[in-house]
Amino acid sequence: MTTAWTRRGFLHVTGSTALALTIAAPAPAAGAATTKNSTTAAEDEFDTLRATWRDLVLGTGFSPTAEPFRSRLAELGTTAAGRLDSMDPRAGSLWPDLVFADPEPDTDQESYRYSAKLVDSYARLRTMAEAYVRPGTGLTGDPGLGSGVVTGLDHLYTQVYNENRTRYGNWWSWQIGAPQLLLDACVLMYDLIPADRIAAYCAAVDHFVPDSAVGSYTGTSTGANRVDLCRVIAVRGVVGKNSAKIALARDALSPVFPYVTSGDGLYADGSFVQHTWVPYTGSYGSVMLGGIGLLLALLAGSSWAVTDPGRQTVLDAVENAWAPFLHNGLMMDGVSGRAPSRGVSATDAKRIQQDDHTRGHIVLASIVLLGQGASTAENERWRGLVKGWMQRDYYSPALQDRSLGLAALARLAGVQNDTSLSPVAEPTGHRLFAAMDRATHRRPGWAASVSMASRRITHYETGNGENLRGWHTGSGMLYWWGDGYGNGQYADAFWPTVDPCRLPGTTVSKKPLADAAGGDWGASRPDVTWVGGATDGTYATVGQHLKGLSSTLTAKKAWFLLDDTTLCLGAGITCADGTAVESVVDNRNLGASGTHALTVDGTVRPSTLPWSASLSGAGWAHIGGFGGYVFMDGTGLKGLREQRTGRWSDINRGGSTDPVSRRYLTLYLDHGTDPVDAGYAYQLLPGASAERTAARAADHGRMLILANSGAQQGVRVPALGFTGVAFWSGGTAGPLVASAPCAVLIREKDDGTAVVCVADPTRTLTSLTLTWNRPVASVVAKPPTVTSATTGASLRLTFGNLSGTAGATQEITVRLDRRDRARGRADG
Repeated sequence: MTTAWTRRGFLHVTGSTALALTIAAPAPAAGAATTKNSTTAAEDEFDTLRATWRDLVLGTGFSPTAEPFRSRLAELGTTAAGRLDSMDPRAGSLWPDLVFADPEPDTDQESYRYSAKLVDSYARLRTMAEAYVRPGTGLTGDPGLGSGVVTGLDHLYTQVYNENRTRYGNWWSWQIGAPQLLLDACVLMYDLIPADRIAAYCAAVDHFVPDSAVGSYTGTSTGANRVDLCRVIAVRGVVGKNSAKIALARDALSPVFPYVTSGDGLYADGSFVQHTWVPYTGSYGSVMLGGIGLLLALLAGSSWAVTDPGRQTVLDAVENAWAPFLHNGLMMDGVSGRAPSRGVSATDAKRIQQDDHTRGHIVLASIVLLGQGASTAENERWRGLVKGWMQRDYYSPALQDRSLGLAALARLAGVQNDTSLSPVAEPTGHRLFAAMDRATHRRPGWAASVSMASRRITHYETGNGENLRGWHTGSGMLYWWGDGYGNGQYADAFWPTVDPCRLPGTTVSKKPLADAAGGDWGASRPDVTWVGGATDGTYATVGQHLKGLSSTLTAKKAWFLLDDTTLCLGAGITCADGTAVESVVDNRNLGASGTHALTVDGTVRPSTLPWSASLSGAGWAHIGGFGGYVFMDGTGLKGLREQRTGRWSDINRGGSTDPVSRRYLTLYLDHGTDPVDAGYAYQLLPGASAERTAARAADHGRMLILANSGAQQGVRVPALGFTGVAFWSGGTAGPLVASAPCAVLIREKDDGTAVVCVADPTRTLTSLTLTWNRPVASVVAKPPTVTSATTGASLRLTFGNLSGTAGATQEITVRLDRRDRARGRADG
């Protein structure tokens, strides 16, 4: 076995060829990157595009001597030097720890690992190329490093990534992962790579990513994957000076722009789905957002500019699809698919963690980039939003994010340092994403999100050995964050240490499940249709007909998301698995050493570990530093304080095997073994003090439960003029009568009007009649779906076919009978 290659070794082995190569001049210290010297190539449009791409991938407008860039550039140089020193080109590998030669090439998981090593090899070369062209790395223009990159690229071409090779393992490695990194390296090292090698690398890309890869909008060529493929083809066209390739990439973007009604892509309600069944705004959606931003910026002003007016759909999606899932700089895990399981990689010597904040920072940088192709007004507003998110991210400041690339870091630094820019505050309101079974709720001081599953949306996604225990994340998981507290709840090693059967908000059978139970790529979808709700944009009625993963468990769950509280109702909880069933009120991550006080009905419970107790019949509880809980039906309530230890490798086969421990304080409702028609009712009050929680528990008239059964679940809050009901079947709940399953929300306002919101979460209704036994003077506005409206002593609304409304809320505005308005507002 030969020793690893040193810089001197590279010069020795490559000899006169390496010495004869033209070495690019170091970039000046005043900026992060410069374009190639005009004397080294003709100034044609392809050269201009190549220079533009170089600037896009390196970032511009920052000083390499200013922090955090100075330290990051020095770190980049150290990393690149280590990669160069450990490089040992052999048959089947470029580095000893990255063997890409598959002895039995096919598409099984073992082959996936081999193809991933190919991508990792190109990633290391790209890192080395970056260190070579960037100022401040200590290796800028270093001949040995430049020779190492060029030789490494040629070794990978000769050994594996060439036009005569048949791919194995993961298709993504060959069509997206490897070619993107290869082409970036070609752009960065263009002056050092001989023309025949450029041609050879382009031929290899053409072999693995032929024009037919974007010939039809199906299979693996949709949504974010299509954008990635377009990036490959566009940059290949730039590097190889091929106009037809660039035009093909531009035109192949167009199918991404229109809203979809099924499968992958953006939906009119702001949902983003990838892999047909998986909410993916924060992962694949982020990739799509960033990819489109890069391509629009690359081609702007060129002969291949993207002029399709459909691009406005993506621009609109910044606030329609991405912003609702951003809170204080983090991207909510409920729309990130497998990504929350990635955490710390086993191959990352620096042990840099990926989490909801790091994913959020990438989205913020992509929004800034996309703004360059938007209107002036859009760009300014988005930059204000980004500045606000950055300023509020106290837990994980974006400019300290070590996982963030330097180009993205530069974009965010530009926003933060723009003194003319005012930060935009977090919005308030409710958004319901019926197409992906998700909801977000924002109030002053806190935000929440609910994750559900149906025939349309999977319980969870596993695949590639990732997210092995995400079993119950679609079983009504209720995420929530405070404005200045609790922002590390899911970022602080939550996923490898939490009990996967006790996720906040969920109702689950304790039946043991195998890793990856239910199957890969979203195969596990419950046979239910009533999942969704109705919203007026401020409050919401949300419901889920729950069927457990690989379980006989069924339940009806409803959330009424209001001003300072979320009312959670459960009914019809029935199971025959022979195991216990629990509904988890909350499971707070206390960090590595937290001792947050738990107060129950005024008594502080022990903070020692371990601790557990029955709290059945309690009226309220409070967790210091987080908030309060009011139990309207706390039968079977239990408390648990424990320390849990896990490893990222437990939930992701590529994860670190290092143990990590966190403390948890859990409140859950034990429904017993094989319950029949069990239920619960409690309120969550984020940020509430113990005193306010106790006062709310004592205010029995504030929240009136109208029904909590397997047929209807509903509530009336007179002080808010709010009535909400989840009709699982036709029937009566308080003043409302429905002829069929539906979701209803009513808001009575101080101006004498009321808004009646109705939705068909099942997407099957061909007719519906809703009666509100409340005097109404007139109907002010109604959608076309309302075929008749009768007013008087009561309001009777008849709807036509709702099956084509995609679960969207139908909003009707009425004027209340003045003679009855005061009474109705007071007592409903």
